[in-house]
Amino acid sequence: MAKLPWSQQLTDRLAKRKLEGRYRKQRIRFGEQGVNVVIDGKQLLSFCSNDYLGLANHPALKKAFINIAQQQGVGAGAAHLLTGHSRYHQQLEEALADFMGQQKALLFSSGYQANLGIIDGLMARGDVIIQDKLNHASLLDGARLSEAELLRYPHADMARLHKRLHTAAMAKHKLIVTDGVFSMDGDIAPLADIITQAKQHQAAVFIDDAHGIGVLGEHGRGCVEHYNIAQNDMPIVMGTFGKALGTAGAFVVADENVIETLTQQARTYVYTTAQPAAIAAATLVALKLVQDESWRREKLQTLITQFRVGANALGLNLKESATAIQPILIGDDNKAMAIGRRLEQKGLLVGVIRPPTVPEGSARLRITLSANHEEHDVTQLLNALEFAYAH
Repeated sequence: MAKLPWSQQLTDRLAKRKLEGRYRKQRIRFGEQGVNVVIDGKQLLSFCSNDYLGLANHPALKKAFINIAQQQGVGAGAAHLLTGHSRYHQQLEEALADFMGQQKALLFSSGYQANLGIIDGLMARGDVIIQDKLNHASLLDGARLSEAELLRYPHADMARLHKRLHTAAMAKHKLIVTDGVFSMDGDIAPLADIITQAKQHQAAVFIDDAHGIGVLGEHGRGCVEHYNIAQNDMPIVMGTFGKALGTAGAFVVADENVIETLTQQARTYVYTTAQPAAIAAATLVALKLVQDESWRREKLQTLITQFRVGANALGLNLKESATAIQPILIGDDNKAMAIGRRLEQKGLLVGVIRPPTVPEGSARLRITLSANHEEHDVTQLLNALEFAYAH
């Protein structure tokens, strides 16, 4: 049995986590992903999936996956630069570049790998990376891996970003990095203001739009469409497939120089087995549905409005969010856990988020909505929240 010499320290730390209400554990889902799930054998109405458009179990995606898996097998078998890059991967990259209005796209096996590879592949010692303090962990880890200097600014504080850019004036290269939609708060980065400052200070902009792609904008192009960013001002954009598109993996779009540089230098691209061709084929179908079925985004917005009106009427401490991510601030970790348990007793499953995922004293319920929810599901959630807070 593998055991560390400091095993007792690990035991003590785990016990401390349990006492603080911060202990995490896996739960087993039986059956399909969706708004109605079976977790640990219990049927629950779920409000904690990132399947924003309800595509994860779509028949057309499943058909595409099965057809290509039968043709090409399950595993890609090699990295993209060896024999892992199928024609379906190539078609997906071309479709993504066209969809996003950029020159080229590059696929990654996960969003975390994408962020590590993009930042480390473009930045080095002597450069400066400036990040929002609430950015996803993968963006911060990418900066650490690159060995560039990391500066951070308070969440969405454009005045402080301006000061950070002045601090970095003598850097060889400057890169501003931000989430598009912040995953724990649901708010949208002030991308237009960020791009304006970047142009003034000759900095580049990289946006992690994992929670915006497919959801924001008339056609689902995410934050760049939400803000109507001009073609010449386009930032580097990373998006994932495991959220609104319902599959798995990630991509980055940019100009040809950036993508070719990442093809050569992004270690998490070069040294990783490609995602299965069947996943790429299913994602191609999802990308078409995102464009053709705008009703999914429209329905989602209707549900968001219904939830916010009802939650405000209950006096819940809602964060300002116009997206599918609707956090309710609670503060105390154990209280948040207790409310989560009471909701589960009523047959509802929501995310209970505690530090270190969020700052100290900001434990919350992270409620996420899907186009597969119905109005009566949201009403059921609001009634359950009223019960959970009253007991």
